[in-house]
Amino acid sequence: MTSNGSKYKLIVNYVISGILSGTYTERSWLPSIQDFMKKYNLSRDTVLKGLSELKSKGIVESKQGIGYYVVSTRISHQQKIFLLFNEFNSFKEELYNSLINSLGHSASVNLYFHNYNREVFDTLIKEANGKYTTYIIMSGKFEGVGPMLDKLNGRVFLLDHFHKELYGKYSAVCQNFEKNTYEALVFGHHHIKKYSKFIMVQKEEKEPYERYYGMKRFCKEFGYNFEYIHTLQNKPITKGELYMVVNDHDIVELIKQVEKKNFIIGKDIGIISYNETPLKEVLAGGITTLSTDFKTMGTTMAELIEAKTIRTVENPWKLTIRKSL
Repeated sequence: MTSNGSKYKLIVNYVISGILSGTYTERSWLPSIQDFMKKYNLSRDTVLKGLSELKSKGIVESKQGIGYYVVSTRISHQQKIFLLFNEFNSFKEELYNSLINSLGHSASVNLYFHNYNREVFDTLIKEANGKYTTYIIMSGKFEGVGPMLDKLNGRVFLLDHFHKELYGKYSAVCQNFEKNTYEALVFGHHHIKKYSKFIMVQKEEKEPYERYYGMKRFCKEFGYNFEYIHTLQNKPITKGELYMVVNDHDIVELIKQVEKKNFIIGKDIGIISYNETPLKEVLAGGITTLSTDFKTMGTTMAELIEAKTIRTVENPWKLTIRKSL
């Protein structure tokens, strides 16, 4: 919740967000003091404190008996960004660093994590409301987030997971998990046609099920058997299988089974791992990866923040073929 001492920031952030989105330009009139009081349930003094801060920064001016209006849209150092990730790992670190470097000194960013916990997700967003000019949200598979995002006092941007119901409402940089998986398999078909069965291994509660749809589409189109499992535990591997895995522990389990059976990775069985990391370049002679470009995701998000229009951008993917295929 916004503390009593900082409630005037609701007015400051509202105006700054309006300028950043293009709603307010130079000479635009702002809502009246009464409108602000009603909109945010604030006292007259609190509203005036917010307008006074904007005035001191040279952003607004007032005309006696008429109201307040924008005199300058030069607020390059005024953005305060709330950034909410699902978790932190090596590729999210790359995304974060790319975003921060692309924003430069034009914004201050506070990073939070919900770790796939819906209660934590809801609480963090509610407590952040009114304290920031910009909100960048990585909600993952959480459903029904629209009403909560609508209440945020500031500009809202979405990262990573695409939500059809929010399309065109907020700018977003997202992965098209089904399309990316299908296109990557088509791209790598020359290397994978020696396998007869495709097996996707991922825990459904947090990972996008659309990946499986992409694999399923490919297998039906090209005549391969396919299977979807949550774990490799008690799952003996067989020659001719291609495994598509998300969790690094599953890669280790596959390598252990390969060694026990004297199989050869890249010949007897294949491995494609989601999300590129430096370790996969050298593990078992090199693990093939299908990964979105997290560096590009960060730069694209920075570009969307600077833009005035609402856009949804599909982030590019890359299949890096190594020995495991």
